[in-house]
Amino acid sequence: MLPLHHPGHQDRIGEDFINLWWINQVVKEEKSILDSLIESLYRFSNKALGSEVGRKLRSIIEESQVYKRVGREIRRYRERKLEEKVLASPLPRHVAVIMDGNRRYARSLGLTEEEGYLRGKEKLRELMEWCFDLGIRVLTVYAFSTENFKREKREVDLLFNICRDALRDAIDDERLHENGVRVNIIGRLDLLPADIRAMARELMDRTRNHDRYILNVALAYGGRQEIVDAIKGIARDVKEGKLQLEDIDEDTVSSYLYTKDIPDPDLILRTSGEERISNFLLWQLAYSELYFADVYWPAFTREDFLKAIYVYQRRRRRFGR
Repeated sequence: MLPLHHPGHQDRIGEDFINLWWINQVVKEEKSILDSLIESLYRFSNKALGSEVGRKLRSIIEESQVYKRVGREIRRYRERKLEEKVLASPLPRHVAVIMDGNRRYARSLGLTEEEGYLRGKEKLRELMEWCFDLGIRVLTVYAFSTENFKREKREVDLLFNICRDALRDAIDDERLHENGVRVNIIGRLDLLPADIRAMARELMDRTRNHDRYILNVALAYGGRQEIVDAIKGIARDVKEGKLQLEDIDEDTVSSYLYTKDIPDPDLILRTSGEERISNFLLWQLAYSELYFADVYWPAFTREDFLKAIYVYQRRRRRFGR
């Protein structure tokens, strides 16, 4: 047998070490397997071998397909084990997501804001698939707030153009019909450009009779404005004699909200690391569980989503009791 430092070993030593480490460790650990692998290999390359072989190992770690393949396998393994745990417990019926961090994601990678938002749009499509694959019936996403109108005109126009593209894609998306997805666009639609309003209404009309899954898209939405609009609706009906003052209760208010006939969210998730609600579903979140993911929205993964569900399942919901 050749000694460890013999040149004949150098081309294969990295891959052999990775394979041995993988066999011995993958069934023992779920937490940060990839980080542990990298740390072990770097320690091995620095201390266990001479500098020449160490450099070879570093090259294998950083450049080879072996490293990439192992990384993918580790992520698949973690995701699979996490999904098994999630499916073993009751799932939330309604998940609401504040899709935050598109611009910061773009800046971190040297991309344009438009590219950041476009990647965020594609991530929403993935999120829908994740929810519906798990059997989560209702998904609500915060797409454009009433406060967003205060941004620079250039950015507002960009967001509206992306919204137009997303609505066109959704109108022609047969998967919405195949999966029985009803789409509701909630918010002050009267504040939107006329063509966007028309496309939103067309999408809602086309999916109106679907009832397997529900996708709510909050567009030109503000939680306070929603409550104000509900109060106005109640006051109008009281004035017209359609509603008696003494009959008004919490259920009455809920029935005048944009989200009427939809259960309140069980879980509200926000990406980007920010820990605030930002005027989203203020009435409906009274007993929701909150989860803040420290990752920008376009970089949010299925594993990140499963982690949020898993944390939700571990909590004891008291509903104010």
